Amino acid sequence: MMQYPKIAIPPRSEHLWRYTPWKRIHPTKVEEMPSADPILFSSGADSAMSDSDEISRSFIHSISRICKLVMLDNELQELDLRCSGHICAGELIVKSTGDSTLIVRVSGDAGWTGLRISGDVKGTLSVAIVNDLSWSGHLLRCEDWNVGRDSTLEFATLSAGGFLNKSDIRVSLILPGAEVRGGIASNGHSSRHDDHHVEITHNSGHTNSSLVMHAACDGSSHSVGTGLLTICEGAGGSDAGQVFRNLLLSEKARAEAIPELEVLADDVKAAHGAASAPVDVNQIHYLSSRGLSREEASALIVEGFLMDAFRHVKNQEVIATLRTRLLVHLECLIRG
Repeated sequence: MMQYPKIAIPPRSEHLWRYTPWKRIHPTKVEEMPSADPILFSSGADSAMSDSDEISRSFIHSISRICKLVMLDNELQELDLRCSGHICAGELIVKSTGDSTLIVRVSGDAGWTGLRISGDVKGTLSVAIVNDLSWSGHLLRCEDWNVGRDSTLEFATLSAGGFLNKSDIRVSLILPGAEVRGGIASNGHSSRHDDHHVEITHNSGHTNSSLVMHAACDGSSHSVGTGLLTICEGAGGSDAGQVFRNLLLSEKARAEAIPELEVLADDVKAAHGAASAPVDVNQIHYLSSRGLSREEASALIVEGFLMDAFRHVKNQEVIATLRTRLLVHLECLIRG
């Protein structure tokens, strides 16, 4: 296994690094491995994770001084990750059986945070991850999930905090009957940069996936959504789809939506779509006529748009948590 200093810097021509190159998300100089404070996990047993040949995962692994293991069995667990210091990092292993729920809140005033998550799912696991970092923070987040036979992973991300965010999420459907339902909601404001890359691989036949990503962009913010959906050879009978939508709230806001399909099997269903559009001024005028300020009207529209990213997530505990955190975030923006 190659360690970080030996891994070549990826070129911007690679799909993953097109809009947020490694040089930009690295906390110092790319040849350096700076010291990092550990993420403070509210619970979990001490554990260890192996290194990776992928550069961001290997970098987080190399500078991390903490790894926690969370084991779930027909239960709900809330996990707070507190990030502080100039550079902060940590790793998390999740093993889930039965019908379980994990709610993760990432918060704190760290200048740069690296978070690596690895999970195995047997049964049904619903995961909510809320980025509540301070406005100036940078976040590099990597996730790897394996979904077993007749098992389901629901993952839902609300990205509201931090100034510069890069997420790389990878899900493998490794046995028949595996399913993933994903939703990502990103709220851009000021000059915030939020980049989500999602890879879903159907390694086995008769597996299902759905991914929805919505980004609302205001100010001069920039949202990036890239997805690679792969149906491997021999994975017939699979059903896969992904939809990326962007809501542009200002003339300076930018959004990229690039879903990709790679289908190597017959007898499958695969679809993708992407769309970007400005906010409907008629909706703003109507809500204003009902007594709302322009800021309140925009916030209401953004709430409905972003929560729709979780349309395939069935866990109501997850939905309620995400809605509450989103409303708090929007209220803070209105108050300035």
